[in-house]
Amino acid sequence: MKAIDIKGGSGPLESLFINSDTPTPVPAKGQALVRVKAFGINRMDILQRNGRYPVPLQAPATLGVEFSGVVHSLGPRDEAHEDSGRHRFEVGDEVFGLAYGGAYAEYIAVSTGMLLRKPRSMSWEVAAGIPETWITATQALTLISEFSEGKSILWHAGASGVSTAGIQLSRRLGASQIFATAGSPEKTAYIQSSLGATAAFNYRTEDWVQGVRDVTGGKGVDVVVDFVGADYFQKNIDVVARDGRIVLLALLSGGKIEGGVDIAAVLYKRVRIEGSTLRSRDEEYQRRLRDALEEYIPDFEEGKLKVVIDTVLPWDQIQEAHRIMEGNKNKGKIVCTIPWE
Repeated sequence: MKAIDIKGGSGPLESLFINSDTPTPVPAKGQALVRVKAFGINRMDILQRNGRYPVPLQAPATLGVEFSGVVHSLGPRDEAHEDSGRHRFEVGDEVFGLAYGGAYAEYIAVSTGMLLRKPRSMSWEVAAGIPETWITATQALTLISEFSEGKSILWHAGASGVSTAGIQLSRRLGASQIFATAGSPEKTAYIQSSLGATAAFNYRTEDWVQGVRDVTGGKGVDVVVDFVGADYFQKNIDVVARDGRIVLLALLSGGKIEGGVDIAAVLYKRVRIEGSTLRSRDEEYQRRLRDALEEYIPDFEEGKLKVVIDTVLPWDQIQEAHRIMEGNKNKGKIVCTIPWE
């Protein structure tokens, strides 16, 4: 089969190419072989391409963790871990799902426990843009921060795929106030007008800590979801409310904090700081989140929740897809499609 490969195993975006001699995976027990129609681009793909991501042992070398496509064949049944009823799949079923890797390819072998049925009304591109981002946002809200109705929340990287999902899910869960940061006036305007955030701040030109304090009457926010890391660590401590939580999901500015950081507020405000990744979690954990995501599907169909797609490209333009991601110009998801002959 054909798959996106990396010359030399790692390198710049120019090292990406379509390898026509990639072995087609064989579905193992409890797996389906899915013929891929579209796949989503994620920040971890950039890190992995550069050799800077701790790839799970069970992941294939091929990049990509989210996809949509059609079930092509099935491996032997795994009766000990088999889902019942609606999660039993057949050849020809239209699906989308999450994988440990291998989505940048014509075929992917993936556990049936990580598949969902694609509604007929949903496009392949939209379906491919859902799994990683919406499951990550769900994880941050429900399993880590234990978010509940009436709480306030701040989403950094507000125009990213995860945060555009998280802002909408926060609203769905009854957030009292939703804040976000982003890097341009166009992005902050979009976050407020289209996603329904209470306020969005341009981190390049505005003091977002003071902005949040002003809107909250000095209280701060109950939950901060951060992808930036070192550069925002002190500011997150400053902006979080008493008994608040800071959820760290990425380290875009690095993991080492320069200068003196005052952690006294962590003690006095009783702040809980927790980091998390999704890809390294076991399948049972991810399956719980798959089940939660499944509950959102009617809202996607009815337009109550929207998957924000910034760019769709054919997969032979994979270098351009990575270039857009690296440039941080996108609002929402970047998706690549694979033509079927």
